[in-house]
Amino acid sequence: MSQWACVSATNLSYQANLINTQNPQTTPRYDALSFHGSEIVARNFGFLSSQATTSIGKRLRKGALPLKVVCVDYPRPELDNTVNFLEAALLSSSFRASSRPAKPLKVVIAGAGLAGLSTAKYLADAGHKPILLEARDVLGGKIAAWKDKDGDWYETGLHIFFGAYPNIQNLFGELGIDDRLQWKEHSMIFAMPNKPGEFSRFDFPEVLPAPLNGIWAILKNNEMLTWPEKVKFAIGLVPAILGGQAYVEAQDGLTVKEWMRKQGIPDRVTTEVFIAMSKALNFINPDELSMQCILIALNRFLQEKHGSKMAFLDGSPPERLCQPIVDHIQSLGGEVRLNSRLQKIELNNDGTVKSFVLQNNSVIEADAYVSASPVDIFKLLVPENWKEIPYFKKLDKLVGVPVINVHIWFDRKLKNTYDHLLFSRSPLLSVYADMSVTCKEYYNPNQSMLELVFAPAEEWISRSDSEIIDATLKELAKLFPDEIAADQSKAKILKYHVVKTPRSVYKTIPDCEPCRPLQRSPLEGFYLTGDYTKQKYLASMEGAVLSGKLCAQAIVQDYELLVARGQKRLAEAGAR
Repeated sequence: MSQWACVSATNLSYQANLINTQNPQTTPRYDALSFHGSEIVARNFGFLSSQATTSIGKRLRKGALPLKVVCVDYPRPELDNTVNFLEAALLSSSFRASSRPAKPLKVVIAGAGLAGLSTAKYLADAGHKPILLEARDVLGGKIAAWKDKDGDWYETGLHIFFGAYPNIQNLFGELGIDDRLQWKEHSMIFAMPNKPGEFSRFDFPEVLPAPLNGIWAILKNNEMLTWPEKVKFAIGLVPAILGGQAYVEAQDGLTVKEWMRKQGIPDRVTTEVFIAMSKALNFINPDELSMQCILIALNRFLQEKHGSKMAFLDGSPPERLCQPIVDHIQSLGGEVRLNSRLQKIELNNDGTVKSFVLQNNSVIEADAYVSASPVDIFKLLVPENWKEIPYFKKLDKLVGVPVINVHIWFDRKLKNTYDHLLFSRSPLLSVYADMSVTCKEYYNPNQSMLELVFAPAEEWISRSDSEIIDATLKELAKLFPDEIAADQSKAKILKYHVVKTPRSVYKTIPDCEPCRPLQRSPLEGFYLTGDYTKQKYLASMEGAVLSGKLCAQAIVQDYELLVARGQKRLAEAGAR
């Protein structure tokens, strides 16, 4: 990514030279940029004068678009000196700097989502030999993706990488793939249900530090909240700002709606902002979501200048993120095996793990065992002898939330969109993006591909794909009133994919926090990892990666115990 900006895709309606982002002094002047907000981009990067920008505003309203720059990436924000980034970097370096083990531990890990991949990666960094097992033929777990017969990707979810994800940002740097993140302008963009086809923005100014940039973004937006509502919301947040993490965790017992009312914040604030935010964070509405989840997000977004800045991966997660992790693990002597489903956890007489038995009846014995499966799958594997142990029994309260990811390819390029994540504020949809604009690998100059999160999905998960597409089109007709109609009399669907996940991230309802387990179990040699385990980022990609690091850390700390346990096992086997 260049020092200025990376124009990753252009669509020219007449012959013109490409923008030279490496040398902005030689950049030619262009008449118009097509997508909303792009005139601001042009001014910031020296493409246009303010006078030209004024004329652009007039031409945009008239629809004159001689030049379309459809995907502009921003430079990577300055994250490396933040406290959270340095804390994450220190934890990463502790594995590489640890003394090399005289006898590397053999650690078998079931599940190659981000948590399992992270656990294996950092164990390999510490000199141990992970064996990572994945039940399916694709990496990534909740960030898995597949190619259809046309070579187009469709994904499990619409994945956004925030500046407030320090462990993920470190991971990209450690793998040398920072350039695979396509950073977008620092904004949050909401559709306006009462004004079909229009959007409202929260723009975070680069010149201000946190939390002033966030406060400014809120104060400058006069379309969603009135000034009295803003003031009451700000006053309501004061205890969270002053009380820190302890206060945030103490709010786990309240839903978002209950907390807002307790703080005297008008219900309209919840309706206008926090329905969309709740569905984006956990795929459920604010009358169910624990306020702790919202406060953790707000805490990160308000305390870190670039915390709420968003990036898209430049291609499919299995290829562009997961495979580099696998390559790293294998380069250090670890193994990754696909189509290796864990069927049973075999126990010793003392209740500890003897082996993992796979679906093909092969048996794997190791020095340590890790379940990196989603909590719902792990609960099906819990041995009968463990079910009454409080550590495992508490997991009953943690239940995955259903979610549906929808991909629709249209026969034309949609105009009423941004090069960004968009909050739909629809009763059926959460967030969406035109991936033909936001993502390099999915770029198409002539046709749009909308990827949408259908949530809450509890009532829809068992319905047919065609029913889900019909319902989605009705909502899209409100977002694109001039371009999409429910009966397809306007834009036509070329194809679609619907990906259903009956149990995704754990449902972050009140009083779940005490049920989240530490990565080290009470049984010697057995560990858990996953975004549902205890870590401060809840159900997220960042939470999954951090849980993997914490799991690897626990195993490294238990090295002497695990070696002694292995020697005892060998001695007992020799005495038989």
